[in-house]
Amino acid sequence: MTNPDLIPCSARDDAVWQAAQVSKAWPFEEARKLVKRYPGGKRDAAGNVVPVLFETGYGPSGLPHIGTFQEVLRTTLVRRAYEALTAEADGTIAPTRLVAFSDDMDGLRKVPDNVPGKDMLTAHLGRPLSRIPDPFGTHASFAAHNNAMLRDFLDRFGFDYEFVSAADRYNSGQFDAALKNVLHRFDAIMDVMLPTLRQERRLTYSPVLPVSPSTGVVLQVPVSVVDADAGIVRFTDSDGRTVEHSILGGQAKLQWKVDWAMRWVALGVDYEMSGKDLTDSVTQSGRIAQVLGGRRPEALIYELFLDEKGEKISKSKGNGLTIEQWLDYGSAESLGFYLYSNPKSAKSLHVGIIPRAVDEYWQFREKLIDQPVDQQLGNPVWHLLRTNGAQGGAGDSLPVTFGLLLNLAGVLGAAASRDQVWSYLRNYVADADPAAHPALDDLVSRALAYNRDVVAPTLHRRAPLAHEAAALAALDAALAQLPADSGAEALQTLVYDVGKDPAYGFETLRDWFRALYETLLGSAQGPRMGSFIALYGIADTRALIAEALVR
Repeated sequence: MTNPDLIPCSARDDAVWQAAQVSKAWPFEEARKLVKRYPGGKRDAAGNVVPVLFETGYGPSGLPHIGTFQEVLRTTLVRRAYEALTAEADGTIAPTRLVAFSDDMDGLRKVPDNVPGKDMLTAHLGRPLSRIPDPFGTHASFAAHNNAMLRDFLDRFGFDYEFVSAADRYNSGQFDAALKNVLHRFDAIMDVMLPTLRQERRLTYSPVLPVSPSTGVVLQVPVSVVDADAGIVRFTDSDGRTVEHSILGGQAKLQWKVDWAMRWVALGVDYEMSGKDLTDSVTQSGRIAQVLGGRRPEALIYELFLDEKGEKISKSKGNGLTIEQWLDYGSAESLGFYLYSNPKSAKSLHVGIIPRAVDEYWQFREKLIDQPVDQQLGNPVWHLLRTNGAQGGAGDSLPVTFGLLLNLAGVLGAAASRDQVWSYLRNYVADADPAAHPALDDLVSRALAYNRDVVAPTLHRRAPLAHEAAALAALDAALAQLPADSGAEALQTLVYDVGKDPAYGFETLRDWFRALYETLLGSAQGPRMGSFIALYGIADTRALIAEALVR
């Protein structure tokens, strides 16, 4: 009999369900932790089915970046995997929720490098982020501005989530009962935290951070409990006065690890992933959650993203890629593809990785439809197509790779236009009309932007060495003998034949292709030259060779 609390959907695909039970794909491995946690589904005290709650956290002290976004994406992948694992034969699935939580009651500790109004923000250091004016002048507070940026992207990507603001929960009194619980268990929480702190920090540590009634700053001062039931504490204010003060209704917030644990218990969080830098926080917050009468969520500890210098990405430094930068040069699907893989391995995150991510996404997408079910569940695109934002379907392909588009844009120059690129695509693509190939047309625009902003400013085509020049001249002469509409494979064979000729002294074909890339395209790597020549045209390729020989 169908449980009325379950969510109806289309009939279960039994082959997918069976493969999911044993799939080694990391979203399924994570989701199985929740199946083990709730063998019969999550239920309330009355035995009713209730949603499994996934949470992601965001600290709005700086502009959101891809490191923030990836938590929502990866958590959604685990959520969808859990739904696939728990699907009933009649198609019903266990309910789930995803909460994107913003810690906007946190005090501003440092002014970010990448925002305006630094003097104004400096004057508000220490105050809750939700009570600091917006330096951009568009929202009610600094936190509201940064929260809006995060929500805008999550909405554009199509995520199914609920946004929750810490400031709203604290100010409205929705956390008051949880705060009183913290006061009742104040000493037990101190017993958890004090052994983890340096001696000097122990002297000032408090699980509760009152908001100064005189300055509005979130205070890091010792606190004593006066009346736990009423939420009253005693502390020394910034002006030196000893005050008794309520912590309810937004007049205090909790210290980070205590706050995290309180949130898990108050909201009933079942799953939350976090970066490797929070490993200790997960441990201590888990112990505090037990003290508060709750249970630590299931979790994945992922490795951090690094910039191209190998340094940790930081919101305050602004040294990571912004969401907007990725979408200027690559598709949303390629971003999801890059974020999917190997969450437990450190990964570089800079503009240079975008082209490969775009092409690999399309390679995996093309493969998907012909793969057996168990391999499909290991294909990142299978998972990405189940998030709300992915478009298109399995088996789609592009007639031209993004890398080839970039090479074409590179030889056309920084001022190249979309129409110019499409005029060359007609050499290579049947029915070369933007309306017939919308995904390709979208990538044409992004390739032009990438070439203009990233490639063209540093593009350098070196002069060929003597033996390279001889080989280029031979290639030019051979191209002159071919019909203008020669196919990519015939052109590739011709290029191979020239490079293998011992008269030109290349130790390996790799050396020959590197010479072609560096002298004709201005890059250390490049496409299949047969494909490039077919796309660019024999006549224009010969003109490139002539320019290289003049050099």
